[in-house]
Formats: sequence, structure tokens, C-alpha cells
Amino acid sequence: MTELTLTAPAPVPAVPVQQAAGLVPLSDSVRSELQTKADAFVAELLALDAQSPEFGNKASQLTNIGQKEVVALSSQSNRFLDRPTKAMDGEGGVGQALTQLRTVVEDLDPSREGDLLKPRKLLGIIPFGSKLKAYFDRYTSAQGHIQAIMATLTRGKDELLQDNIAIDGERNKLWELMGKLEQMIIISKTLDTRLEDKANDLDHVDPAKAKAIRESALFYVRQRTTDLLTQMAVTVQGYLALDLIKKNNIELIKGVDRATTTTVGALRTAVTVAQALTNQRLVLQQISALNTTTSNIIDATGVMLRENTARIHEQASSATIQVEVLQRAFANIYATMDAVDEFKLKALGNMKTTIDTLSAENEKAKSYIARAHGASNSQAPDPILSLA
Repeated sequence: MTELTLTAPAPVPAVPVQQAAGLVPLSDSVRSELQTKADAFVAELLALDAQSPEFGNKASQLTNIGQKEVVALSSQSNRFLDRPTKAMDGEGGVGQALTQLRTVVEDLDPSREGDLLKPRKLLGIIPFGSKLKAYFDRYTSAQGHIQAIMATLTRGKDELLQDNIAIDGERNKLWELMGKLEQMIIISKTLDTRLEDKANDLDHVDPAKAKAIRESALFYVRQRTTDLLTQMAVTVQGYLALDLIKKNNIELIKGVDRATTTTVGALRTAVTVAQALTNQRLVLQQISALNTTTSNIIDATGVMLRENTARIHEQASSATIQVEVLQRAFANIYATMDAVDEFKLKALGNMKTTIDTLSAENEKAKSYIARAHGASNSQAPDPILSLA
């Protein structure tokens, strides 16, 4: 019996925060544009008095870098976080159906039934019905159950395919949002570098402003950069998780295909072979019985022939046959032989015509026989390739 084999994908690897940035590729032109925006913001901030409210308001904008993208990603994550639960529910339904199918197939495996020609026995002693009939009755009654399991597997396969379509849509949206988050990370890192450089330059010229830049701007930029990188790592983890779920669904779909084709087909083949072999054994038993009967008939015929021959010779030796009767008998024999010779001569021509006609018909039939034999061979099914 064909055994299903499902290949499980590797677990989703953890994404370190420090490697989260740069996972989504951006063009050089986009990077240059983002860095230009960061430089413009730093220039505007440095142009303000560090003690003015405008400086504080400008610096407070740094706490909201990428906030819109983070909110969008969180919302997207909330929508796909229930996807593993749904996928697990779907896998559970398919897995349960596969388990039921395996139980039914193992129960109907004819190789486990032993000799189907042996009579069933109640309590192992009393003959009780036909074991062969009981097996095929059980196989027939199980067809409805098998069809129900096949229908469940088909529905489960459709659900898995629909899940994968939905997962592809969610991953595309997630990838787009990750690209936007990557842009915010580039801006945040550029601001970090520019603000640190400016603060170092101002240490000798305006220490108070350098301190204000570090405390009111650089601190929040780095804090925000950490938050953005963490969000990116979590999002990448979720993106990879969706890919893993999709691969799991694909493996389950393969299992369903094997179950609905190879496994059920193997069961039907096994049952057919068992039935054919059982019929062959029955025929062999009948042939053996017939041969025994034939031998007995031949033996009895020989005995009868011997007894009758002895009686005939005994009668022949005691009987007197008249010469006239013998002469008539020989005359009849001679007449019969002459008639036979004459018939043979007349029949030679007819027999030649018949032989020629039959030979011509046989030559015509050869092409039809070859064509039928070739068609029969071409219709033989190709061997089933197991995916297991």
C-alpha cells in the first residue's frame, strides 16, 4: 500500500534587529532623495535657537518618524496573525480525513485477511458463512465512507488553495509596507549620523546647543531608529511565517493529491487482484476435480472394454457365419471402398477451392489481427509514478 510522505519546511529563522534594515532593497535614487530630506531637516533644526520653542517643536517631530508606517504594519500584522490559526484549522480537517482514509485502507487491505477461501468459523470451531463474501461485502459497504472522505479531502484542498491565494495577497501588501518602513529607517539613520556630526562640531563653538541637539534630537532619533528596526524585524518574521504557512499548505495539497489518486487506486488494484486470484484458485480446484473425474471415467472405460472384448471373442469363437453372409459383407465393403475412392476423386477439386478461399481470407485477417493487437497494447496504462 502506498504510504503518504509529507516534507515539512524548515522553521522560520529569527531575524536579528541589527539585520532588519536593508532586507527590502531600495534604488540608489530613492536613497539619495531620502538622505537629502534628512539633510534639509537637520539644516532647518540647526538654524533655530536651541532655547526657542520652535527648536523644541522641530525636535519633537523626530519622535514620530515612521509612525504612520508602523501603524499600518501593525494593522496588517493583526490581519495575518490569525492566518496560522485558520491554516491550522484547515490542516486539522485535512489531517483528520487523511487519518480516516488510512484507517479504512488498512482495514480493507486484502493481504491482512489471509486465505479468503477458508470458511468463517464462529468461535473458531463452527463454520459460519463465506470469508470471501464477507470481505467483499465489507469493501462494498465502505465505498460510501471512502467517497465521503474523498469529498472532505477535496474541500480541504480547495480551502488550502484559497488560503495560499489570500496569503500571497497579504504578503504583497506586507512587502509594500516594509518598503515604506525601510525608507523611514534610512531617514532615521541619516538623521542620526548628521546630528551626531553637527553636535561634535558644536562642542567647541556652542556647547549648549550641542548638548540640546544630543538631548532633544539625537536621543529621540536613536530611540526611534531602534523602534523602527524592531518593527522591521517583527514584520520580516511575520512575512517569513506566511511563506512557511504557504509551503505547509502546498505539502498538504500534495498529500491530498496522493491520497485521492495513488492510495485509493492502490487499494482498488489490491482488491481486484485479490478477487482475480481467488477466482483463479476456484478454477484450479474445479480443474483438479474434473481431472480426477476424467481419470476415473477412462479407467472404467478400460475395464468395460476388456470385459466386452473377452465376451465378443468368446461369442465369435462359438458362432458360425454363413458364406453367403460373408460374401455379401465383402461385396458391401468393396462397394463402399469404391464409393469412397470415387468421392475422394470428386472432392479433390472442391477441397482445393476451399483451401484457396480460406488462405485468402486468412491473409486478409492478418492485418486486422495485427491492428487489434497493436491497439490493445497501446491502451495499456502507463505505470503510476509515486511521489511519496
